[in-house]
Amino acid sequence: MSQLVVKKKNEVFMTINAEPAIHMELSDYFTFDVPNAKFMPLYRNKMWDGKIRLYSPGTGELYCGLAEHLREWASIKNYDLSFEDNKFYGHVDDKDPLVSLEGVKYFMNKICVKHKPRDYQYKAVYEALKNHRKLLLSPTASGKSLMIYSLVRYYVAQQKRILIIVPTTSLVEQMYSDFADYGWDVDEYCHKVYGGKDKNTDREVVISTWQSIYKFPKRYFDDFECVIGDEAHQFKSKSLTGIMTKLHQAKYRFGFTGTLDGSATHKWVLEGLFGACEKVTKTDDLIKKGYLSNFRIKVLVCKHEYQHFADFHSEMEYIVTHQKRNNLIKNLVNDISGNTLVLFNYVEKHGEPLYELINNSVGNDRKVFFVHGGTDIEDREAVRIITEKEDNAVIIASYGTFSTGINIKRLHNIIFASPSKSRVRNLQSIGRVLRKGEGKDIATLYDIADDISGRRENYTLKHLYERIAIYQEENFKYETIKVDLR
Repeated sequence: MSQLVVKKKNEVFMTINAEPAIHMELSDYFTFDVPNAKFMPLYRNKMWDGKIRLYSPGTGELYCGLAEHLREWASIKNYDLSFEDNKFYGHVDDKDPLVSLEGVKYFMNKICVKHKPRDYQYKAVYEALKNHRKLLLSPTASGKSLMIYSLVRYYVAQQKRILIIVPTTSLVEQMYSDFADYGWDVDEYCHKVYGGKDKNTDREVVISTWQSIYKFPKRYFDDFECVIGDEAHQFKSKSLTGIMTKLHQAKYRFGFTGTLDGSATHKWVLEGLFGACEKVTKTDDLIKKGYLSNFRIKVLVCKHEYQHFADFHSEMEYIVTHQKRNNLIKNLVNDISGNTLVLFNYVEKHGEPLYELINNSVGNDRKVFFVHGGTDIEDREAVRIITEKEDNAVIIASYGTFSTGINIKRLHNIIFASPSKSRVRNLQSIGRVLRKGEGKDIATLYDIADDISGRRENYTLKHLYERIAIYQEENFKYETIKVDLR
């Protein structure tokens, strides 16, 4: 029987000692096709074969978080797999024997005075602390920030330095304010890092955007013993992976996300960096238990005269500049009541015209905000805070700024003004409207879709079918309404 000996190299990688032929087998097993690679410039220019390789046969290195996948492979192959201790880094499967579920409940109740934790939050934090690393799949509005807060307080009490990585400056500010809302002295313990902020601090907790630190040398990361990634689905990019592989001393690794894109590549990369994936709860369960708003989807399918488009971009150009379609969105905003978020893709081509149309048509008593990548972080936060106090405001925002992580409890409606097939983006965007708020009985998504088909189906109509498949998978109720724009 062939034999493999596995040993932890550091907190990022384990090394596998085996025969040369087995190294090649491992390389094949941990190699994946990247979804949509054929559309990427490196692939088109024949500088990359469209694959991602998680195992290096030259060094024998594999992410520590993939140990369970390695066991499954060895079992299928009937290979003898053994693990050895590293004197400094310990065993790949190290667990904390002192952590108990009852102890975690006691601790969380003590530090979460204003917000009583839910049963699934206790269990998720327990699993994370017990195993030292976890990828926690928990939908929007399930209380990820409270779980992150609990982990942070636990490791600060153990005098560990903690790095929290988020994708946007808005989420740096929101995480900071959430911690303060839970009753912690954030000024004493936490330091924010993003454009214009000092990167160095003696405080125990650093909350940073990945863009602010990904170019930093490895020595910057050596003091961190714990890393937490919020919206971890974005960690598959090269820059974020680069940060995670510099954290050689970070024994405690936790990723939080509401959505994965469904590909094995995505899931295995994240598990490699953070640990085994565990589903914390589901959106429809949270709705049934009353933690989230009741939710409905109205799909408005706009029928156009048939046209053939050479590619997706030319079809999008037609859609976002279509005056009747933009008027439909304007009239929809005027007809519905409650705080409404309108999401778009292109700032100049679509966002600005929509803002002008809507702002010039609503009454003077209705506030209209326009948010995009060029909007200052302070202004974005001000919009969020103002909307929480309003009953009938309108936010016209780019997907990049308001589709992920932004917490507005009193959001009644969301309009997909631009079509998208991205599973992650759609579910994250839906998450904006699901939070319960005062005086909010039901949340509504208006999905604006376009049927420009004739002899063949158009690109964005196919994208609609993919969104409907997501709605069905998540058990969301939806109805289809046809609108004639011919």
